[in-house]
Amino acid sequence: MNLFSAINNALYTALDTDPRSYVFGEDVGFGGVFRCTVGLRDKFGRSRVFNTPLCEQGIVGFGIGLASMGNRAVAEIQFADYIYPAFDQIVNEAAKYRYRSGNMFNTGGLTIRAPYGAVGHGGHYHSQSPEAFFCHVPGIKVVIPRSPSQAKGLLLASIRDPNPVVFFEPKLLYRMAVEEVSEDDYTLPLSSAEVMREGSDITLVGWGAQLTIMEQACTEAAKDGISCELIDLRTLIPWDQELVEASVNKTGRLLVSHEAPVTGGFGAEIAAYITERCFLRLEAPIVRVCGLDTPFPLVFEPFYLPTKNKILDAIKAAVQF
Repeated sequence: MNLFSAINNALYTALDTDPRSYVFGEDVGFGGVFRCTVGLRDKFGRSRVFNTPLCEQGIVGFGIGLASMGNRAVAEIQFADYIYPAFDQIVNEAAKYRYRSGNMFNTGGLTIRAPYGAVGHGGHYHSQSPEAFFCHVPGIKVVIPRSPSQAKGLLLASIRDPNPVVFFEPKLLYRMAVEEVSEDDYTLPLSSAEVMREGSDITLVGWGAQLTIMEQACTEAAKDGISCELIDLRTLIPWDQELVEASVNKTGRLLVSHEAPVTGGFGAEIAAYITERCFLRLEAPIVRVCGLDTPFPLVFEPFYLPTKNKILDAIKAAVQF
């Protein structure tokens, strides 16, 4: 399966195994812009898979109400760039509902799906990576998969998790990433990072589509005798601090890479935590290889993105420090 087919299969499984589950958003009844919901309305009916008005605040607000009544609400925001009108609903309603009611009510059944990141031609309004905004909010989880099998398992885990989840999908990989994906019902643990590649000289941490680029850089670094340990964070909030800390204590070096602008990106949180916990073990300054502090460009996208060569140069500089 490719990634969009794995997402579709996960949604099919969620709808098929729980009659209280619903999928809705702009154009999802027709299959969605990226075809992630194709065929679901025909199978499960218009009352469970349906289109909404072009109003992100309303989509999430509706999902909050649906989830607060004990349902599984899977709301789609067509592009992550358009999630900002729903920011108040996510931050001030969904994230705080359990806390402000003293656990009498909750919106744990809410999952918000949104495609994020570069796609080669998206420009300012179809390429953003807004994950850091939501990582600052207690009460929600933020999950980003790197591949089709990961996407299915993590999405099902997110839908069934007792907390609201913002689930960002790397749209560049919707058709590009292809691998064997089980059609069985399975989940992958949230807040559990995965070591994709073991190494001894430097730890690399990333998530989503960026891991493909980072893996290429690790392969190139190996040709120069540099052993890289590559970690997929998978869940950004709450993130797997113990695994990353143990890795950096072993390698003595850390590089974090993400597409979002470097300033205020989630990489800064990882860097701060590791500095506090591993300071005496660090052999070099922590490195961040990220997007630039500009609006996401169109024709200058190759200069904006944290490419393989940028990461490779940073790896060498850290090891040679």
